[in-house]
Order: sequence, then structure tokens, then C-alpha cells
Amino acid sequence: MIEIRDLVFRVLRIGHLVVPEGTTALIGSNGSGKTTLLRLMAGLARPDSGSITVDGMVPVPGSAGFVDEYPDRNALFSRLADELAGPLRFRHVPCEEVDRRVRKVAATAGLEDHLERSMDTLSGGEKVLAALLSALISSPGILILDEFDSHLDYDSLLLAEDLISSSGARTVVRCTQNMDLAAQCGRVIVLHRGMVLHAGSPEEVFSTLEGTCCYPFSRRAGR
Repeated sequence: MIEIRDLVFRVLRIGHLVVPEGTTALIGSNGSGKTTLLRLMAGLARPDSGSITVDGMVPVPGSAGFVDEYPDRNALFSRLADELAGPLRFRHVPCEEVDRRVRKVAATAGLEDHLERSMDTLSGGEKVLAALLSALISSPGILILDEFDSHLDYDSLLLAEDLISSSGARTVVRCTQNMDLAAQCGRVIVLHRGMVLHAGSPEEVFSTLEGTCCYPFSRRAGR
């Protein structure tokens, strides 16, 4: 569970917000503070005042699996194998175990034959999948995803969804512009100018957004 109290940071002004275990979609217009909130949840930034805790603890860098919106910002290493191995090496996992897990996780995305490739030779979609695999390889309990799906074609998105659902992460918070994906989550949070405009089940939240650009296409089509 993620809990926020009296948080003030940049554009964000959030009095109290609880993000339960399960999958939560974070939506809102550009500049509403979505990326900032995700980075706070991942421990990559600290609020100016107030608190944010994950399972009762202050989040620190590396405590959550995090995928940035922009593929090139995720990479820390030049070679795919090293990019996947990074989170394990930072935890001092034995080399043989690192190699085994890198090969195993690469195979889940069909990248087992690309481990020696340079990161800058990968396509945008391959970079996103690599970032997701790197975030998942250490089996994090919390997974934070910032609009990564916008860079994936349909088949790659299906693969990514399978990887996420089978990851074992207790809590997944995903920012997305795909309202149909958001509607499939257990909970939806709408940010507006740094404040929580709505938070609840997809049925509760989207019933207030009918007629706006944030209303899922599938619901407009009556499906």
C-alpha cells in the first residue's frame, strides 16, 4: 500500500491519498503532475513537505521497479545484457545467478538472441521491453510505469501486459494515455493541476468523465 499525507512538491498538492495493492491507473492532462508523483512513489524524489510511504516505509531509489516514459532515459549501460543485469549486480547477486536470470528474463520477451547488442541499436519498442525486463528482474513488490505503453505496437503491448501480470508485483501504478487500459485497472486516479480530482474504481471515476477526452473509447462504442 502507498499512502500520501499533506504532500507538497512542485505542482503537487495532495492532502491524503491511499493507493492499495493491485493495479492503479494514473491519468490526467499534461502538466498535472503525473510523472512527478510517480517519481516520488519510486523514491526518485523527496517531497518538500508531507509524507509518502510504501508499505509503511519511505521509498528509496531502487526500492521499486521503475520504467521511464522515454526509452533512452532508462538505459544505464551500453549492452543489453548489462542493462538487464544491472539491478542484480547492484544487489551483489552472485555472477552465475545473474547470468542465469538475465538469460531467463530475456527469453520471456524474445530477446535472448540480442543480449550482446548495443542498446542504441535496439528499436524503440525493444528499448521499452528491455526497460520493463530490467525493472522486473529483481522481482520488485512495487512497479511504477510512466506511459511506457505509448511506445509499443499492439503485439508488444500484449507481451508487456503478460510480463506485468505474471511479475508477482503486489502494487502496480501505471500512468497511461490509453483510457481503455486504464479502465481495466482495479483503481483509477485523476490528477488535475497537481491535485487529485477523482480516485476510485473505473466505474466510479469514468462515470464522471463521460463526454471528455478521458472517457474510454470502448465505453463510447457501447462495449
